[in-house]
Amino acid sequence: MSVIENLKILLQIPDLASKKWVYEQYDSQVMNDTIQTGGDAAIVRVHGTQKALVLTCDCTPRYVEADAFEGAKQAVAETYRNISAVGAKPLAITNCLNFGNPQKPEIMGQIVRAIQGITEACKALDYPVVSGNVSLYNETDGKAIKPTPAIGGVGLLNDLHKRCDTKFKRIADEIFVIGKTSGHISCSLFECEILKKESIKNPPLVDLVEEKKNAEFVRELIEEGIINSCHDISDGGLLVSLFEMCNAEFGCKLDISAIGIADRNTVCFSEDQSRYVVALDSSLISELKKKAEKKSVALFKIGSVVKEKICFENEEVEVSELIKLNESVFEKKFR
Repeated sequence: MSVIENLKILLQIPDLASKKWVYEQYDSQVMNDTIQTGGDAAIVRVHGTQKALVLTCDCTPRYVEADAFEGAKQAVAETYRNISAVGAKPLAITNCLNFGNPQKPEIMGQIVRAIQGITEACKALDYPVVSGNVSLYNETDGKAIKPTPAIGGVGLLNDLHKRCDTKFKRIADEIFVIGKTSGHISCSLFECEILKKESIKNPPLVDLVEEKKNAEFVRELIEEGIINSCHDISDGGLLVSLFEMCNAEFGCKLDISAIGIADRNTVCFSEDQSRYVVALDSSLISELKKKAEKKSVALFKIGSVVKEKICFENEEVEVSELIKLNESVFEKKFR
């Protein structure tokens, strides 16, 4: 199956389907202090100032089920990444530990290992836990839910004018990936939904040193106004993140050869951690490369912003077609 056809399938699964039909039914603009919903994180102005709180919540239960320690680490790291991607400084987390019956040794083991993973990530990222709760005994007919240590992160934007958009903003902006791609397909949505496999013990590992370094680099780029758009790479991999940066007006033309992995699906859908997609004016590429070299940050050019389509090798698709597929899922299921 082609890369674009695989993308269409992934955009229609509940994990990746747009949640707009749900959250737009509620007033997200109370007192006009909500600056952004959706994207990597919500942004809420500190009333009467140009500061804002940046809020996000995340967890990938299939990672935690495969390895509770690594999966919980990843949940913390992804909230850190989401906050950094809009230009904010991550400050702290809260959590809700959602598990099955803790009287069962295997469930209690998941809880213990998840707490250990959260602890390690928070210490490495200087990202403390300030509150939390639990929801236990979540079972149906004796079968537990997937372990879900949900992490809520909060960060601070000192100046709303220096935030970064998730969406592409300008035609001809050049697109780069920040961070290394090794091609980790195990426990990915591509493996589950396209290959119809389910890895038992091999979620993507989180290098917390790399995570912090890349996040600090991204925040510096945003602070200095070098990049116009930024989005972290997580569920679904690179191509899903690129779709989420598009809208009906802006798409992208891709050349992923610089990443150096031959298999196209592996590059497009692997879920390696500590990565971001950024877009910037071509006049600033030299400065970006110098900064990346100075900070020892991996950087790969993968394409440019174009009108209305995603173009990949000899394949192309209208972004509006993908948006329609992605945004209709929940409406069809719940109407």
